[in-house]
Amino acid sequence: MTITAKLSRRFYEQFGDQVVDELVNLLNNVDDNSRASLKEVNEANFVRFDAKMEQRFAESEARTGRRITQLGADLRVEMHAMRSDMLKWMFIFFTGSALANILLK
Repeated sequence: MTITAKLSRRFYEQFGDQVVDELVNLLNNVDDNSRASLKEVNEANFVRFDAKMEQRFAESEARTGRRITQLGADLRVEMHAMRSDMLKWMFIFFTGSALANILLK
């Protein structure tokens, strides 16, 4: 997308067609070079941004994985403790019921 610089007719009359054409070409070349440089800078910035985002996503995924693993381990410990408590109370109630049946007969 090249934009050609245009100058007024008065400018052409004042300085002449050849000088103004050279100035227009110079301005267009500077514009093209600036666009190319800007495009390179933007592409380099995007590559850095993309790499940084990839790194952050990987770190976030690793943290999430560690948290899920820890939650699973905590859940297993809690379920084991709950199972132990349940077995203890079942034994207490069974023993109480058995003793009541034995004593009442």
